[in-house]
Amino acid sequence: MPRYKLVIEYDGAPFCGWQRQAEDPTVQGAIEAAVTRFSGEEVRLTCAGRTDAGVHATHQVAHLDLARDWRTDTVRDALNAHLRPQPVAVVSAEVVPESFDARHSAIRRHYRYRILNRRSPAALTRAHVWHVPWPLDVGLMQSAGNRLLGRHDFSAFRAAECQANSPVRTLEQLDVIRQGMGLHEEIVVATSARSFLHHQVRAMVGTLMLAGCARLSADDVAEILATKAKHRCGPLAPACGLTFVGVDYEGK
Repeated sequence: MPRYKLVIEYDGAPFCGWQRQAEDPTVQGAIEAAVTRFSGEEVRLTCAGRTDAGVHATHQVAHLDLARDWRTDTVRDALNAHLRPQPVAVVSAEVVPESFDARHSAIRRHYRYRILNRRSPAALTRAHVWHVPWPLDVGLMQSAGNRLLGRHDFSAFRAAECQANSPVRTLEQLDVIRQGMGLHEEIVVATSARSFLHHQVRAMVGTLMLAGCARLSADDVAEILATKAKHRCGPLAPACGLTFVGVDYEGK
């Protein structure tokens, strides 16, 4: 029974997250239904990182097992044909060893968060950015973000419903970058870790936003982290600005 690794991109706006639900539309449900229409098999996908409602992906990774040994381009093209017109696309498919697990074999996950930092709201990208109309200082945001790097107890940045066994995570990257000019100016927060807590990235971005308008200092952010003072964090950044952009595996 061959195992296929899929690289998937999707617009999360019309979906209630990745994970299959009984009634609501989800990315997993859409792809599994496409697999059934293509192959006649009932399957369950395993993904590298389950995303919330409204969160997007340019490089989600999932695996599934099929009874028949299909050509990889056939798997990709057939799934895309059955996914139309939903905003989900299988970018690639490849056969991998049975030992490969999209979730457990991952050694690093990458996210990007986009903030549209101008007075006027977005018209074309409103489902993909967080509009913050007041000025933000990228230097202040980066200084605060630097305090979050490394191995810490991230309880202050964890959703109440998070099911992780431990709040301790190692944040390997947190870069705050201003892109574009004038009317198209964005701030991008790029972050990487082996794994993240539920809502961790969005909670960190909301807190960095307060740092960017000088309502929190870098020392304040370090204190929030150390004392687990969730009530002092910034607002939870909207899901629409978050995109899952990559996952690393050993040897790749």
